[in-house]
Amino acid sequence: MRKKRGSLLQKRLYMLSLVCLIPLIVMILYLLFLINRFSNRYDEVADNFSVANAYSINFKEKMDYTMYIIVVNRGRVEGITGTEPPHIMIQKARQDFWSLYRHADSEYAKSQISGILKCLNTLDDRVKEIEEDVLVSGAYDKNMERLDLNIRVLTELIQERIQEYIHFETSQLDGLREGIRTDVRTALRTSVFVFTAILFGVVMFSRKIMISITEPVRRLSAVTKLAGSGDFDVRAQEDSGDELAVLNANFNQMVEKIGQLVEHIRLEQITLRQTELKVLQAQINPHFLYNTLDSIIWLAEAGKNEQVVQMVSALSDFFRTTLSKGQDYITLHEEETHIRSYLQIQKFRYRDILEYEINIPRGIWKYPILKLTLQPLVENALYHGIKNKRGVGHIHVTASEEEDKILFYVQDDGIGMKPDELSHVRTRISRGQTERGGSSGFGLVNVNQRLKLNYGEEYGLKIDSVYGEGTEVIAVIPKCRKIFN
Repeated sequence: MRKKRGSLLQKRLYMLSLVCLIPLIVMILYLLFLINRFSNRYDEVADNFSVANAYSINFKEKMDYTMYIIVVNRGRVEGITGTEPPHIMIQKARQDFWSLYRHADSEYAKSQISGILKCLNTLDDRVKEIEEDVLVSGAYDKNMERLDLNIRVLTELIQERIQEYIHFETSQLDGLREGIRTDVRTALRTSVFVFTAILFGVVMFSRKIMISITEPVRRLSAVTKLAGSGDFDVRAQEDSGDELAVLNANFNQMVEKIGQLVEHIRLEQITLRQTELKVLQAQINPHFLYNTLDSIIWLAEAGKNEQVVQMVSALSDFFRTTLSKGQDYITLHEEETHIRSYLQIQKFRYRDILEYEINIPRGIWKYPILKLTLQPLVENALYHGIKNKRGVGHIHVTASEEEDKILFYVQDDGIGMKPDELSHVRTRISRGQTERGGSSGFGLVNVNQRLKLNYGEEYGLKIDSVYGEGTEVIAVIPKCRKIFN
């Protein structure tokens, strides 16, 4: 029974959507069709008008002047400003007016353009006669007479026909504008009718639907408001006998669970944000930045420009990943780049005691990881392992996959820890206790706490150390399904 009623309600909602959308889509398509049609027609007429108008203004003057120069200079026009070979001018005009002829949609326009093309052909013949005679006989008086009787008469006739064509195209624009006004008025009337019909249909159809669900929804809204104000003891009625009864039951379960979890979530979020703040504050460590900048200054004063560039580039990459546009998760490749930049910077400062190797398989580079997971471990290995040992120390960072987990190993051959020190550190990590006045930045405790808060209690850090031999820290995270492209 519930399934049938729910199916009917769904069909009514779909029908209501169709009643609204189909007339609107038809009307919009109709308006777009009108706009596109008149826009294309208007552009075509305007283009034709522009082409013809250009020849009406310039063609006669340029042709007459060019032919006069040919007669006077016996066929030479090269080097004279503002002149162009007449056959080229005629050929261009033929092409433009032939294009206008092919796109003309009235017999009158075709007739005018056809006359212009014939005149251009005749003009081409007369120009050739004058050019040939100038080269052979050079009879100035005879050619000047031809210029007046043939060339200038033809260019005048061409100009008159072009102006008649322009006048015709101008009248077409007036007719086009009037057609647009008529269609706009028709579209407006159609739009008003369609909107009125839609409004009436929606009101009548939605009324039937709303009556059956308004009252249950109103009651559910009331109890939801109480729950939203913090009253998690409130419960919704479950006797309506339809989908809303399922909704009310689920709401009651949700309120009960929220009441149980809200305090736990609040405390967890406070702890998480405090930890994240410590992470960011520790990463933007002024002493680390001051020491790095001092090293850069020292290298610059020593003239080691290549090393300056390398160190500035590494510092830029380091803080770019640290900030990472506010994102909490980055790719493993970006995390590797981050620790590589950090170690490269420290290598400049501790070149006599520090060697490092990073080997994270390329196959897992695209998996996401909580930002700033490995760098604190590397920093801890350097400051609490390598620096406290005499001689050169080595840091190795590797990774491996185990079913649905990814394990990271940060190993150093530094001073290591005595059994009581190792036990103390393990206790602090497991309990989430930090020591005041510590010099390890945000340290292993905060890293372990961040991993557990973000991934779950089964993830985090493991640490092992032997005094005089070194320390190994293992970070375990889930192999998340989300993979960066």
